[in-house]
Amino acid sequence: MRGLKDKVGIVAGGGRGIGAATATRLAEEGARVVIGDIRGDWAEETAEKIRQNGGIAIGTALDICNEDSVQALVDTAVENYGRLDFFHANAAGGTQGDIEAINVPLEVFDRSIELNLKSYLICTQKALPELLKQGGAMIYTSSGAAYGGAAFQVAYPIAKNGVHALMRHVAARYGKQGVRANVVAPGLVLTEAVKEHLTQEYVDAGLERAVCPRLGKPDDIAAMVAFLASDDSEWISGQVFSVNGGMAMRD
Repeated sequence: MRGLKDKVGIVAGGGRGIGAATATRLAEEGARVVIGDIRGDWAEETAEKIRQNGGIAIGTALDICNEDSVQALVDTAVENYGRLDFFHANAAGGTQGDIEAINVPLEVFDRSIELNLKSYLICTQKALPELLKQGGAMIYTSSGAAYGGAAFQVAYPIAKNGVHALMRHVAARYGKQGVRANVVAPGLVLTEAVKEHLTQEYVDAGLERAVCPRLGKPDDIAAMVAFLASDDSEWISGQVFSVNGGMAMRD
Protein backbone atom coordinates (compact mmCIF):
# COMPACT_ATOMS: atom_id res chain seq x y z
CA MET A 1 0.00 0.00 0.00
CA ARG A 2 1.42 3.37 -1.00
CA GLY A 3 2.46 5.97 1.53
CA LEU A 4 2.28 4.29 4.93
CA LYS A 5 5.95 3.53 5.48
CA ASP A 6 7.34 5.68 8.31
CA LYS A 7 4.04 7.47 8.87
CA VAL A 8 3.00 7.94 12.49
CA GLY A 9 -0.46 6.93 13.62
CA ILE A 10 -2.58 6.36 16.69
CA VAL A 11 -5.14 3.62 17.22
CA ALA A 12 -7.36 4.66 20.13
CA GLY A 13 -9.06 1.49 21.28
CA GLY A 14 -6.44 -0.84 19.89
CA GLY A 15 -5.94 -3.42 22.60
CA ARG A 16 -7.86 -6.20 20.92
CA GLY A 17 -10.42 -6.91 18.22
CA ILE A 18 -10.67 -4.47 15.32
CA GLY A 19 -8.24 -2.03 16.90
CA ALA A 20 -5.53 -4.63 17.48
CA ALA A 21 -5.90 -5.99 13.95
CA THR A 22 -5.69 -2.45 12.60
CA ALA A 23 -2.57 -1.57 14.57
CA THR A 24 -0.96 -4.79 13.38
CA ARG A 25 -1.82 -4.15 9.72
CA LEU A 26 -0.58 -0.56 9.89
CA ALA A 27 2.72 -1.70 11.39
CA GLU A 28 3.05 -4.38 8.69
CA GLU A 29 2.71 -1.61 6.12
CA GLY A 30 5.60 0.24 7.77
CA ALA A 31 3.78 2.77 9.96
CA ARG A 32 4.90 3.63 13.46
CA VAL A 33 1.91 3.05 15.72
CA VAL A 34 0.85 4.19 19.18
CA ILE A 35 -1.88 1.99 20.66
CA GLY A 36 -4.14 3.21 23.45
CA ASP A 37 -6.72 1.16 25.29
CA ILE A 38 -8.69 1.31 28.53
CA ARG A 39 -6.85 -1.91 29.27
CA GLY A 40 -3.26 -0.78 29.12
CA ASP A 41 -2.06 -4.37 29.40
CA TRP A 42 -3.94 -5.27 26.21
CA ALA A 43 -2.42 -2.29 24.41
CA GLU A 44 1.10 -3.25 25.48
CA GLU A 45 0.55 -6.92 24.57
CA THR A 46 -0.51 -5.90 21.06
CA ALA A 47 2.44 -3.54 20.75
CA GLU A 48 4.83 -6.25 21.93
CA LYS A 49 3.53 -8.68 19.30
CA ILE A 50 4.08 -6.03 16.65
CA ARG A 51 7.64 -5.41 17.86
CA GLN A 52 8.39 -9.14 17.90
CA ASN A 53 7.41 -9.24 14.24
CA GLY A 54 9.73 -6.38 13.36
CA GLY A 55 7.26 -3.51 13.57
CA ILE A 56 7.39 -0.29 15.56
CA ALA A 57 4.71 0.23 18.20
CA ILE A 58 4.04 1.61 21.68
CA GLY A 59 1.17 0.48 23.90
CA THR A 60 -0.30 2.59 26.69
CA ALA A 61 -3.38 2.97 28.86
CA LEU A 62 -6.11 5.28 27.57
CA ASP A 63 -9.40 6.61 28.88
CA ILE A 64 -10.89 7.79 25.61
CA CYS A 65 -13.54 9.85 27.44
CA ASN A 66 -10.90 11.85 29.33
CA GLU A 67 -9.33 14.87 27.65
CA ASP A 68 -6.03 14.63 29.52
CA SER A 69 -5.69 10.94 28.70
CA VAL A 70 -6.27 11.50 24.99
CA GLN A 71 -3.85 14.42 24.99
CA ALA A 72 -1.24 12.21 26.62
CA LEU A 73 -1.76 9.65 23.85
CA VAL A 74 -1.14 12.29 21.17
CA ASP A 75 1.88 13.58 23.09
CA THR A 76 3.30 10.05 23.21
CA ALA A 77 3.20 9.82 19.42
CA VAL A 78 4.76 13.23 18.87
CA GLU A 79 7.42 12.90 21.56
CA ASN A 80 8.54 9.47 20.36
CA TYR A 81 8.13 9.80 16.59
CA GLY A 82 8.12 13.53 15.93
CA ARG A 83 4.73 13.96 14.25
CA LEU A 84 1.22 12.60 13.78
CA ASP A 85 -0.09 11.57 10.35
CA PHE A 86 -3.33 9.78 11.18
CA PHE A 87 -5.61 9.05 14.09
CA HIS A 88 -8.01 6.11 14.23
CA ALA A 89 -10.78 6.56 16.81
CA ASN A 90 -12.12 3.09 17.55
CA ALA A 91 -14.40 3.19 20.60
CA ALA A 92 -17.59 1.21 21.09
CA GLY A 93 -19.62 -0.04 24.00
CA GLY A 94 -22.00 1.13 26.67
CA THR A 95 -24.87 -0.84 25.18
CA GLN A 96 -26.02 -2.60 28.35
CA GLY A 97 -29.54 -1.38 29.15
CA ASP A 98 -29.85 0.39 25.79
CA ILE A 99 -33.42 -0.43 24.80
CA GLU A 100 -36.28 1.19 22.92
CA ALA A 101 -36.77 4.98 23.08
CA ILE A 102 -39.77 4.96 25.40
CA ASN A 103 -37.96 3.07 28.15
CA VAL A 104 -34.23 3.69 27.82
CA PRO A 105 -32.84 5.13 31.08
CA LEU A 106 -31.35 8.56 30.53
CA GLU A 107 -28.18 7.58 32.34
CA VAL A 108 -27.72 4.73 29.83
CA PHE A 109 -28.31 7.16 26.97
CA ASP A 110 -25.83 9.67 28.39
CA ARG A 111 -23.16 7.01 28.87
CA SER A 112 -23.55 5.77 25.30
CA ILE A 113 -23.25 9.30 23.92
CA GLU A 114 -20.17 9.91 26.06
CA LEU A 115 -18.37 6.74 25.01
CA ASN A 116 -19.48 6.42 21.40
CA LEU A 117 -19.65 10.07 20.30
CA LYS A 118 -18.24 12.60 22.76
CA SER A 119 -15.01 10.59 22.97
CA TYR A 120 -14.62 10.98 19.20
CA LEU A 121 -14.94 14.74 19.51
CA ILE A 122 -12.25 14.70 22.21
CA CYS A 123 -10.00 12.64 19.93
CA THR A 124 -10.62 15.09 17.10
CA GLN A 125 -9.82 18.11 19.25
CA LYS A 126 -6.55 16.62 20.45
CA ALA A 127 -5.39 15.17 17.13
CA LEU A 128 -6.22 18.03 14.76
CA PRO A 129 -3.55 20.50 15.92
CA GLU A 130 -0.89 17.92 15.02
CA LEU A 131 -2.54 16.77 11.79
CA LEU A 132 -2.85 20.35 10.58
CA LYS A 133 0.92 20.79 10.71
CA GLN A 134 1.50 18.62 7.66
CA GLY A 135 -1.87 17.16 6.70
CA GLY A 136 -3.23 13.74 7.58
CA ALA A 137 -6.28 11.63 8.22
CA MET A 138 -8.94 11.22 10.88
CA ILE A 139 -10.54 7.79 10.66
CA TYR A 140 -13.53 6.89 12.80
CA THR A 141 -15.05 3.46 13.46
CA SER A 142 -18.83 3.66 13.38
CA SER A 143 -21.29 0.79 12.96
CA GLY A 144 -23.95 -0.52 10.66
CA ALA A 145 -26.27 0.22 13.60
CA ALA A 146 -26.08 3.88 12.59
CA TYR A 147 -28.34 3.23 9.59
CA GLY A 148 -29.77 -0.21 10.34
CA GLY A 149 -33.00 0.86 12.00
CA ALA A 150 -32.73 -1.46 15.01
CA ALA A 151 -36.00 -1.83 16.90
CA PHE A 152 -34.26 -2.98 20.09
CA GLN A 153 -31.69 -0.20 20.59
CA VAL A 154 -31.73 3.61 20.44
CA ALA A 155 -28.73 5.30 22.11
CA TYR A 156 -25.94 3.48 20.30
CA PRO A 157 -27.32 4.11 16.78
CA ILE A 158 -27.87 7.79 17.64
CA ALA A 159 -24.30 8.10 18.85
CA LYS A 160 -22.83 6.43 15.78
CA ASN A 161 -24.95 8.61 13.49
CA GLY A 162 -23.43 11.56 15.29
CA VAL A 163 -19.97 10.27 14.41
CA HIS A 164 -20.91 10.52 10.74
CA ALA A 165 -21.85 14.17 11.19
CA LEU A 166 -18.62 14.88 13.08
CA MET A 167 -16.58 13.23 10.34
CA ARG A 168 -18.24 15.28 7.62
CA HIS A 169 -17.68 18.47 9.59
CA VAL A 170 -13.97 17.70 9.89
CA ALA A 171 -13.74 16.85 6.19
CA ALA A 172 -15.55 20.05 5.15
CA ARG A 173 -13.85 22.41 7.60
CA TYR A 174 -10.25 21.22 7.40
CA GLY A 175 -10.00 19.62 3.98
CA LYS A 176 -8.36 22.63 2.34
CA GLN A 177 -5.73 22.45 5.08
CA GLY A 178 -4.82 18.90 4.14
CA VAL A 179 -6.90 16.88 6.60
CA ARG A 180 -9.07 14.06 5.31
CA ALA A 181 -11.80 12.40 7.40
CA ASN A 182 -13.71 9.19 6.79
CA VAL A 183 -15.77 6.59 8.66
CA VAL A 184 -15.59 2.82 8.51
CA ALA A 185 -18.91 1.20 9.44
CA PRO A 186 -18.43 -2.52 10.17
CA GLY A 187 -21.13 -5.11 9.97
CA LEU A 188 -21.08 -8.19 12.20
CA VAL A 189 -17.39 -8.81 12.88
CA LEU A 190 -16.38 -11.79 14.98
CA THR A 191 -14.19 -10.02 17.52
CA GLU A 192 -13.45 -11.37 20.98
CA ALA A 193 -16.23 -9.23 22.43
CA VAL A 194 -18.79 -10.49 19.90
CA LYS A 195 -17.86 -14.08 20.60
CA GLU A 196 -18.21 -13.46 24.33
CA HIS A 197 -21.51 -11.58 24.36
CA LEU A 198 -23.65 -12.52 21.36
CA THR A 199 -25.70 -15.68 21.15
CA GLN A 200 -25.09 -18.23 18.44
CA GLU A 201 -28.64 -17.56 17.24
CA TYR A 202 -27.76 -13.88 16.65
CA VAL A 203 -24.55 -14.80 14.83
CA ASP A 204 -26.39 -17.32 12.64
CA ALA A 205 -29.02 -14.70 11.77
CA GLY A 206 -26.25 -12.30 10.72
CA LEU A 207 -24.73 -14.89 8.44
CA GLU A 208 -28.13 -15.50 6.90
CA ARG A 209 -28.46 -11.77 6.05
CA ALA A 210 -24.99 -11.50 4.52
CA VAL A 211 -24.42 -12.22 0.84
CA CYS A 212 -20.82 -13.30 1.48
CA PRO A 213 -20.19 -16.86 2.69
CA ARG A 214 -18.76 -15.78 6.06
CA LEU A 215 -19.04 -13.09 8.70
CA GLY A 216 -16.45 -10.40 9.21
CA LYS A 217 -12.98 -10.71 10.67
CA PRO A 218 -11.08 -7.88 12.36
CA ASP A 219 -8.59 -8.01 9.49
CA ASP A 220 -11.36 -6.99 7.07
CA ILE A 221 -11.82 -3.68 8.88
CA ALA A 222 -8.09 -3.26 9.38
CA ALA A 223 -7.57 -3.38 5.63
CA MET A 224 -10.00 -0.53 5.04
CA VAL A 225 -8.51 1.61 7.82
CA ALA A 226 -5.02 1.06 6.44
CA PHE A 227 -6.20 2.15 3.00
CA LEU A 228 -7.80 5.31 4.41
CA ALA A 229 -4.62 6.14 6.32
CA SER A 230 -2.44 5.67 3.24
CA ASP A 231 -1.60 8.00 0.39
CA ASP A 232 -3.66 5.74 -1.87
CA SER A 233 -6.77 7.43 -0.43
CA GLU A 234 -5.53 11.03 -0.65
CA TRP A 235 -8.54 12.07 -2.78
CA ILE A 236 -11.14 10.42 -0.52
CA SER A 237 -12.78 12.38 2.27
CA GLY A 238 -16.18 12.84 3.88
CA GLN A 239 -17.31 9.27 3.23
CA VAL A 240 -18.82 6.38 5.17
CA PHE A 241 -17.47 3.00 4.06
CA SER A 242 -19.69 0.05 4.92
CA VAL A 243 -17.61 -3.10 5.36
CA ASN A 244 -20.27 -5.66 6.09
CA GLY A 245 -20.23 -8.61 3.70
CA GLY A 246 -23.29 -7.24 1.93
CA MET A 247 -25.47 -7.39 5.06
CA ALA A 248 -26.67 -3.92 4.07
CA MET A 249 -26.36 -2.50 0.57
CA ARG A 250 -26.45 1.27 0.33
CA ASP A 251 -24.99 4.23 -1.57
